[in-house]
Amino acid sequence: MALTLLRGIRTQTLSGANAGLFCTTRRPPLAHFTARVESVQTSEPKSVRKSIQQATKEAVEQKTHGFEAVIGIETHVQLSTITKAFCSCPYDYGSQPNSTVCPTCMGHPGTLPVLNAKVVECAVKLGLALNCEISMTSKFDRKQYFYPDLPKGYQISQFDIPIAEKGYLDLDIPMEFGGGHRRFGVTRVHMEEDAGKLLHSESGSFSQVDLNRAGVPLLEIVSEPDMRTGIEAAEYGAEIQRAVRYLGVGNGNMQEGSLRCDVNVSVRPIGQSEFSTKETRLWDESSQKTFTMRKKEGLADYRYFPEPDLPEVVLTSDYIDEIRNSMPELPEAKRRRYENMGLSMQDVIFLANDDIVAHFFDSTLEHGADAKLAANWIMGDITAYLKNEKLSIDEIKLTPLELSELIAFIKNGTISGKIGKEILVELITKGGTVKSVIEEKDLVQIADPAAIEAMVDKVLAENPKQLEQYRAGKTKLQGFFAGQVMKASKGKASPVLLNKILGEKLKGN
Repeated sequence: MALTLLRGIRTQTLSGANAGLFCTTRRPPLAHFTARVESVQTSEPKSVRKSIQQATKEAVEQKTHGFEAVIGIETHVQLSTITKAFCSCPYDYGSQPNSTVCPTCMGHPGTLPVLNAKVVECAVKLGLALNCEISMTSKFDRKQYFYPDLPKGYQISQFDIPIAEKGYLDLDIPMEFGGGHRRFGVTRVHMEEDAGKLLHSESGSFSQVDLNRAGVPLLEIVSEPDMRTGIEAAEYGAEIQRAVRYLGVGNGNMQEGSLRCDVNVSVRPIGQSEFSTKETRLWDESSQKTFTMRKKEGLADYRYFPEPDLPEVVLTSDYIDEIRNSMPELPEAKRRRYENMGLSMQDVIFLANDDIVAHFFDSTLEHGADAKLAANWIMGDITAYLKNEKLSIDEIKLTPLELSELIAFIKNGTISGKIGKEILVELITKGGTVKSVIEEKDLVQIADPAAIEAMVDKVLAENPKQLEQYRAGKTKLQGFFAGQVMKASKGKASPVLLNKILGEKLKGN
C-alpha cells in the first residue's frame, strides 16, 4: 500500500524541532478507502456491531461453501544483535530518529558493507530449529526497488542460494480450536537487511523518514502454502514467535515491528490441486471487509544480481554442529516431554507457550514437585495474579523452590489447600520461605482428631435446626457444617479429618 501512497514524493528539508528527520510530501492517500472508512457508523451499540459481524460471518460461510483458502506466510524476524547487519551502528528501538546511522547504513557512495558474523549464527540456529537443510555455501544479492526509506535504492538480501531451505514446523492446535497436530512446510530462510521507517503526519500531507532501522538484520522465513484456515495461520505465526524467543535470536515483539507477517491468500474449489490468483488484501475492522491493497512486485521487477561487495558465506560442519549442540530445548520437544509426563494437552500448550513460564515450571519439578500439582498452581492462582497485576512470572518474588515447598507442605498435611493459597500470595508479593510464613502466622494445620471432634460437636450443638434438616434428608447441609468448622479453626482444620469426623457425627455415630 505504501508504494501506492507515496508516488510523486518530493524531498523537503526540516529544521528546528524536526531536525534529524527527513521529510516527504505526498498526495492524499486512497481517497476512496478513506471515504469508505469514514462512512462506517462507529457509534453503534456493541450489540448492533456484533449482529453485523455475525451476519457477515454467516454470509461469508454461505458464499465459501465448497471452497477452501490456501495460505502461505512470509515472516520477517528482526535479530537482537548488538550492531546492524553490515555496519557497526547499534539499534535500540525507540531511539531518537536518525540518531543511530552512519554513511554505510544511509547508503552513501563509496561505503562498503561488512557482514556481522552474529547474523549468520542466528540464521543457522533458526534454520536448524525449523528442520531446514543448511547451505554450506550461500551468497548475498541486491534486490532493486524504490522506497522512500530505502536509501541505497536496493536491499541486500539472498535470492537463489538462501542459507537454509526445505524445512518444516510442527505445532499443536489449542483444544478450544479443535486440537490436533499440524506440520507446515518451510520453503526457505534467508538473511537480509531492514529498510528505514516512514512516520506519517496526522494530516497525511507529508511523511518523515527515520533511518535508524535501515540495515538492521532480518531473517525472512517463507512457508509453503500449507495452511487452510485462519486458526492454522495464527498458530503458525505464534509458533515462529515462540521459536525465536526460545532461541534468543530476537524478541519477537510484533508491536515494535520485530516480527512481521505478510499473509498470501488464494481461494480455490475443494479438491482442486492448482492454486488460484494470490492477492494482497487490506482489512477494515469497522466494516469487517477486505479491500484490494496493491499488486506485489514479481521477481523480474526486483532485478536481482549477486552483491559484488560481499563474499560468499562458507560454513563448516564443525561450525554447524557447535551451534546445534548449543541450542536449547525447543517448544515442540518441550510439549512432547510434558505430554509424556501425563499432563493434558491444555496444560502442555499453556506451559510451553512462554519460555520463561516453561523454565519456572521445569525448575519447580527439579526441586521435587509433582508435575500436575505444579502445573495447576502455575496455570491457576499464579497466572491469575500475573494477569491482574500485568506482570510476568520472572517479576514476582515467588521462587520455584518455594512453590515446590508449598506443594509438599500441602501434600503431607502440614497445611490445607486454603491456607496454601494465602501463603502463596505472601510469597508472590513479599518473598520469603513457606516455613517462615507458616511459623510467623501460626498456620500449621490442625491434625489432632480430638481437637477437630470438639469443634464439630460445638458447631452441631449451635445449629440444631440445620442438623434436624440434614437428618431429614437435606444432605447438602454437610457443606454448611464443614464451613462453620473451618471458620472456627481459622481455616486450619485438616479437611480430610474434618470430613471424616463430621460425616460420622451427622450419621449419629
